Amino acid sequence: MLLYHGSNLSIEKPLLLPASHPTDFGTGFYTTTNYKQATDFAKRVVRLRNGSAIVNIYEFDENEIKENLTLQFENPNADWLHFVVNNRMLKPIEKTFDLVIGPVANDDVYETIIAFENEVYDEQETLKRLLVKKLYNQYVFKSQKIIDKLIFKEAKNV
Repeated sequence: MLLYHGSNLSIEKPLLLPASHPTDFGTGFYTTTNYKQATDFAKRVVRLRNGSAIVNIYEFDENEIKENLTLQFENPNADWLHFVVNNRMLKPIEKTFDLVIGPVANDDVYETIIAFENEVYDEQETLKRLLVKKLYNQYVFKSQKIIDKLIFKEAKNV
């Protein structure tokens, strides 16, 4: 499978670096199967940090999903919601995973999550609102051993 990472840099050898801010799935190397999502993120990074918008393209053997400790969310359910909220509040779960796969809580979705965190919406209302959103996916590589399974193909200016 092909995975994409939007950035302002060409990244041939990704590293597991500490997060600079709270993220959906905690510290990790974030990728997606959606080229447009990676392109949009690359452009956002450039607005914040300057440089050129670049989409890094990697090949990843899907068999690695089964061979490593993987947490996978098929859709934005209650477990996904609590996992995202805990990571964004810097209260990650204790169990560690090599790879976490699931929907992205983009800016539009994030407003709904903030309402949940502030107890404006309960869990049921939050999930009802999230299920009508078009959510892209993210593959988050959370250990260097699985990051090293990514095979760099190319970096495209977008």
